[in-house]
Amino acid sequence: MNRLFSEFDALARELGVEKIKTIGDAYMAVAGLPDPNPDAIAAIAKMALGMIDRLGRVNSHFGWPLQIRIGIHSGPVVAGIIGAHRFIYDVWGDTVNVASRLEAYSLPNRIHVSRDIARHLVGRFALEPRGSIDVKGKGKLETFFLSRI
Repeated sequence: MNRLFSEFDALARELGVEKIKTIGDAYMAVAGLPDPNPDAIAAIAKMALGMIDRLGRVNSHFGWPLQIRIGIHSGPVVAGIIGAHRFIYDVWGDTVNVASRLEAYSLPNRIHVSRDIARHLVGRFALEPRGSIDVKGKGKLETFFLSRI
């Protein structure tokens, strides 16, 4: 996992995406924080596509069968530094929860995005309708798969 996450970290730096944390096999990143980015949605979409690509390369190199699921949503978050002696930058809120649900309802090696994300990417990236999913606390949400630039 270290090799794969190191690849993701390098990709995040290239694209101006902020890694928030890893928890077990989960990798959480945001675009547009802490510095505003007017093209944050495209940056995180490129990050997701790059993650799928780099996973394939790492799998080929090591002969691994690893798969990932990715969920992307946009909206307001609460961001801040927590901790008294070991400081951690983190984000919270409904937007984070929806992105997490999109990841959970995704398919292996697919990028599952909300309608809000799709609306910003249409015409610039290839999107496939996924249909509606029932998201706890939100009801039915129309979703899409992001497949390429």
